[in-house]
Amino acid sequence: MAETEKEDVSNGFSIVMITLLKGVVYADENIRLWQNLLSFQARIRDYVREIGLELIVYEDEGFAWLQTSTSQEQADLPRLVMKRQLSYPVSLLLALLRRKLAEHDASSSESRLIIGRDEIVEMVKTFLPTGSNEARLVDQIDTHINKVIELGFARRLRTENNKIEVRRLLKAFVDAQWLNDFDAHLKVYLSSVQSGTTDESSE
Repeated sequence: MAETEKEDVSNGFSIVMITLLKGVVYADENIRLWQNLLSFQARIRDYVREIGLELIVYEDEGFAWLQTSTSQEQADLPRLVMKRQLSYPVSLLLALLRRKLAEHDASSSESRLIIGRDEIVEMVKTFLPTGSNEARLVDQIDTHINKVIELGFARRLRTENNKIEVRRLLKAFVDAQWLNDFDAHLKVYLSSVQSGTTDESSE
């Protein structure tokens, strides 16, 4: 292999690694980066294993990320990818969006799920205590939507800021078993609302 080709391969691997360490890699955002990730898959797995991480790839869905290794050998290593505690409303919103995604996949051949912000607000309002201040409730729901976007499970459309695309990454984090237990999770949430113990600020 020529020297310049070696440099190109090395640079390609480095770019993939840097991007993975920053967050999720999506095929639809950078197809060349995605192709490099698939090409370097075995090398990436070997590399990140040494630092207590593992590569998760959903090739059909077009996304990949790094997570802390679950192997017993890595148990004593410090955690590089931190788990985050989500508030009840954010967890609820994720569950509702995941169910919406499942319904969409069952009824449509279109891979992208686009939902209007107003539809999301109405969907979530059903499960939140309304109180006397409608505007404040809507503001709170907007905050929860922004949190979901920050976590990478959704994004606003560039051309229509009031439209939200639900990222397919959500399927990997809220699985079918979680959906089957949705009613139980919801009962826990509604119980906490009624008792006034919900923590709106925890993340």
